[in-house]
Amino acid sequence: MEHVTEGSWESLPMRLHPRVLGALRELGFPYMTPVQSATIPLFMKNKDVAAEAVTGSGKTLAFVIPILEILLRREEKLKKYQVGALIITPTRELAIQIDEVLAHFTKHFPQFSQILWIGGRNPGEDVAKFKEQGGNIIVATPGRLEDMFRRKAEGLDLASCVRSLDVLVLDEADRLLDMGFEASINTILEILPKQRRTGLFSATQTQEVESLVRAGLRNPVRISVKEKGVAASSTQKTPSRLENYYMVCKADEKFNQLVHFLRNHKQEKHLVFFSTCACVEYYGKALEALVKGVQIMCIHGKMKHKRDKIFMGFRRLQSGILVCTDVMARGIDIPEVNWVLQYDPPSSASAFVHRCGRTARIGHGGSALVFLLPMEESYVSFLEINQKCPLQEMKLQKNIGDLLPKLKSMALADRAMFEKGMKAFVSYVQAYAKHECNLIFRIKVLLEDLPC
Repeated sequence: MEHVTEGSWESLPMRLHPRVLGALRELGFPYMTPVQSATIPLFMKNKDVAAEAVTGSGKTLAFVIPILEILLRREEKLKKYQVGALIITPTRELAIQIDEVLAHFTKHFPQFSQILWIGGRNPGEDVAKFKEQGGNIIVATPGRLEDMFRRKAEGLDLASCVRSLDVLVLDEADRLLDMGFEASINTILEILPKQRRTGLFSATQTQEVESLVRAGLRNPVRISVKEKGVAASSTQKTPSRLENYYMVCKADEKFNQLVHFLRNHKQEKHLVFFSTCACVEYYGKALEALVKGVQIMCIHGKMKHKRDKIFMGFRRLQSGILVCTDVMARGIDIPEVNWVLQYDPPSSASAFVHRCGRTARIGHGGSALVFLLPMEESYVSFLEINQKCPLQEMKLQKNIGDLLPKLKSMALADRAMFEKGMKAFVSYVQAYAKHECNLIFRIKVLLEDLPC
């Protein structure tokens, strides 16, 4: 009798296609994560699924594999223009990432065509590509997908194409709603056939997500997956292998501490989060000048055509620094991120958790550090209570030199940088004015760094 290891893909109650198993071996995933072992059997038994699991727990394979298995088991094979599966996700980076994972599998199944529809690209070219190659599996952002349903005059009758839909997946559902896509999602749900399987995946279950569950899923099975070793009563949202730190420093020490840290960790890979797009532009240019011998990239939501190239380029780096906004905080899987650094604590506890979740993913270790002002130290106990997210203190580094005069003189000598600094100041005030986040103290922090 064949021995089957517990937790292996072979231990599922239904046998996966040999080529699916082969693709999993190629990717180096011999065992399932808890969210995969809980979700896949239900999805494949015609159940709608609403799954909540910590970030970095392997949710993508938890829906990619059932999609393939369901389409392979169809009685009638999909024709070129019939859409069998639709995956909707909030950001183009996450859509690109899912499309890549899916491609690892579909290369073994040439009978399935897949297509990626995201913002920042020419919609006319998207229509032409679908007409040329079809799209049995579509990965899309909500705005672009809604737009494609309106392209009937250009020869794309997408509403007819989705009549054959077997599976709908809403990935990072809470973020879909946070980003204001609720109207688009509701419009899309109205068009899609009701006889389908739906999977809703989220790191957090909000009231808005619950409303979406009721609107889009039929008698769903609810799954909440905790990591091994986490008590059932716990609501911990961060990976257990994550080491979370905070550093308390005065306003005029903060930028110096950040630069010192990055200079001493040049061989590692970092994400550095700022509050606004303008802050990313300004501080990114500052770090390029002050942290030598390391590749520094910047990415934020107002970038249109460069974002895809920057995102893919940083994923390939062995070491480097990505200066970013919260556009990179959710669902994004960048290999081997060593540190997540937060120059400011975000306005919500859930945003903090999602930022940290870019490291320590699927069994790997990783660390995160947030810089706090002395009067913000209560944020530590708030996170421990609100998110079950304990933080350890990292001591302030002494005698590291003051870079602020140099930063200001650089900005005053460089008109473009000076203008970036002014925009950063305005955007920073606007961002925190919305949240009443100790605005006076935050303005003081920014004034220390900016050439005002």
